[in-house]
Amino acid sequence: MNVINSHFAVPPHRLSPTRNLLSQPNMFNRKRKADDEGSGGDDDRMSASPSGSPAVQNRPLPRQQKRMRTNISGRPLPLPRLLETLSADEMRNVLQSICERHPYIGNEVISTAPCPSVQSTLEVLAKYESAFQSAFPFGGRASSDYAYNRVRQQLMGMLESLKDFTPHFLPPNETQPATSLAFLDGATEFIHRLPDWDNFQHNRHKQEAYEEMAKAWAAVIREAAKKAGGIQLQYGGWDQKIAKHNEISGGRMQEAVIVLRGSLGWMGNETQPSVGNVSGNVSVRDQLLNGTYGMNAAGIGAW
Repeated sequence: MNVINSHFAVPPHRLSPTRNLLSQPNMFNRKRKADDEGSGGDDDRMSASPSGSPAVQNRPLPRQQKRMRTNISGRPLPLPRLLETLSADEMRNVLQSICERHPYIGNEVISTAPCPSVQSTLEVLAKYESAFQSAFPFGGRASSDYAYNRVRQQLMGMLESLKDFTPHFLPPNETQPATSLAFLDGATEFIHRLPDWDNFQHNRHKQEAYEEMAKAWAAVIREAAKKAGGIQLQYGGWDQKIAKHNEISGGRMQEAVIVLRGSLGWMGNETQPSVGNVSGNVSVRDQLLNGTYGMNAAGIGAW
């Protein structure tokens, strides 16, 4: 067997160059792989490149959107944004503080601000009254000294606001009698609702408020009697309203009744309908003229 194998063996010097190369496949494979990688990589990049397609080349470039402003560093709010965050009370406090430091600004505000209406003013007074009512303690007598001490601050605030608002609606500042009378009618109702305290000294606030309101009514009645023949007093039913206020107050608005009686006396003695506890066909105006209105009412003139 060894002789046969050696007989068919080919001597090394008889091998052709081609067979020598074929006997070394690794060299061919490495070269071919390198060539393929070199040429194939360029083809891949060309096919993946956007510029390789005509459609892509003709496509317009996207517009660059405007970037929003970024807050690089902190800074105070602009005035309009700051004012948007303030409540009505905060705005009022800021404006009042500025006016106190700069009086000329306060005068400018007074001259340019719209005049308060009767309704808006009565709404402000209602807020003071609500704060006054809310301050009462739970339980116990609402007219006791303890209750008075608990609500005294709110009571003073309500009365001070009433004292400040009333002159605004009086002549000569207010030239329309109907506006003045409408405010006084609503403002007097607030005084009626004030409690009567057990301590006589505590009742002086309500008594003084009635006295001031009676003087205000008298001033408006005198001015109304001068305009258009006192038509506001003749046909507005104010004689009945003032008489009713005097009755509820226990006669503490007698000054307004006396002035009204004098004004109606020279304007004539037209017949007016009877109201309330007026008996027979005698009108409120007739009783005012005669000075007999409310004579039979209990407690008139007593404190």
